[in-house]
Amino acid sequence: MSAYIIVRVDVRDWDKYREYTRHTPRVLAKFGGRFIARGSEPIVLEGPEEKRRIVLIEFPSLDQARAFYESDDYKAIKKKREDAGEAQLLAVEGYNLTDWEQVVRESQRAVAGA
Repeated sequence: MSAYIIVRVDVRDWDKYREYTRHTPRVLAKFGGRFIARGSEPIVLEGPEEKRRIVLIEFPSLDQARAFYESDDYKAIKKKREDAGEAQLLAVEGYNLTDWEQVVRESQRAVAGA
């Protein structure tokens, strides 16, 4: 099942951060990862204002997401980011399509029975 790493970064040094971003795609690809969203200005629909850079990365599995993060390749390039700002990375498992279809049907029945 797919998994995602959600990244929120408070970038303080864009030159150093850009150097980090030059190296991440090849390491992501090595573990089957790819960018889904990468750094566009977030639009806050609800809750407090978000000023951090947001990145969403998809992996084939949670194990591969962890393997990417724990890899020697990523540890080496992660050092480039550490002086550039403060980051939070969260890994979450994706939602199974069969389960999604089931909850949609249940939701539709809830409206029909209301």
